[in-house]
Amino acid sequence: MPIFAKDHPTRGSHSSSTHPPAERPGRPSALEAAAQQAADLYPFRVPSAWAKRIDWENLQDPLGRQVIPSAEELRPVSGFSTDPLAEQGARRIPGLLQKYAGRVLLQVTGECPIHCRFCFRRHENYADLPDSPAAWLPALAAIAQDASLHEVVLSGGDPLMLPDGRLADLTQRLATIPHLRRLRIHSRMPVVTPRRINQPLLHWLTATRLTPVMVIHCNHPDELDPAVLAGLARMLEAGVLLLNQSVLLRGVNDEAGILARLCETLINHRVIPYYLHLLDPVAGAAHFQVERAEARALIRQLQARLPGYAVPKLVWEQPGQPSKMAVDLGLSGP
Repeated sequence: MPIFAKDHPTRGSHSSSTHPPAERPGRPSALEAAAQQAADLYPFRVPSAWAKRIDWENLQDPLGRQVIPSAEELRPVSGFSTDPLAEQGARRIPGLLQKYAGRVLLQVTGECPIHCRFCFRRHENYADLPDSPAAWLPALAAIAQDASLHEVVLSGGDPLMLPDGRLADLTQRLATIPHLRRLRIHSRMPVVTPRRINQPLLHWLTATRLTPVMVIHCNHPDELDPAVLAGLARMLEAGVLLLNQSVLLRGVNDEAGILARLCETLINHRVIPYYLHLLDPVAGAAHFQVERAEARALIRQLQARLPGYAVPKLVWEQPGQPSKMAVDLGLSGP
């Protein structure tokens, strides 16, 4: 079982969390020495709402596997690096990341409510992120000067770790930029801490001329408990477009039956299965990798049993490309 601690180390220098520290479990009480070393390199963090869903007696529990440190993280693997998407070179201004035409990403915090062991930003320290409204002025000015931009993506860390007041202020500033049309939020929070989907959040998210889009991150159907589904329903009722993206993970969701159940649950609750990502080759996560041939076979099985709108697009990211790359499924063979 996890030890519930009063405090917990975080990445980066930002601590503007809206969640009391008592909700953050400490490390599992019985980690082998090598796994403990992995936790020292990348701290264990999981909120109580998620911890309650884990079967702590099952070492292969799909929710536990995503968050519990493992000795496998210490194994160096060729091709896996600390910056697998070459994001350092895509930062024009602190906090502002532009990789694709027409949209720009703002990393508004370095904190997450949960530390997924496969996170492609697990090695980032976020030391240079703006930490006040005034510090965001250079990034906002750059967005205002580029009329080709129509969408701003709030990311992190997890943007919903910030208080609603700060998010509302940033959203209002973005809405004054005439060429912007959409505000997209990428967050794990609706799944791992569903009580975060409260009225203040829904107010600032919808009280703007910008079209709100929420991209949640759910990898396994067991993550979608009644509290999560209720939070998603609140966003839908407020008029927020909901998409889900998943990462294909060895030992978590690398079975067609699991993926089908995830996609059907999402569709049944009006959430679009958006992307199924191949694992980004980040150092420490190679044990989660599913080979491309196997991923293709899984998608073909989903296509055979689900309507087309319920099948996510299988994608991978290649630094320097103008968009996510769709994996060619081929017509025969794996």
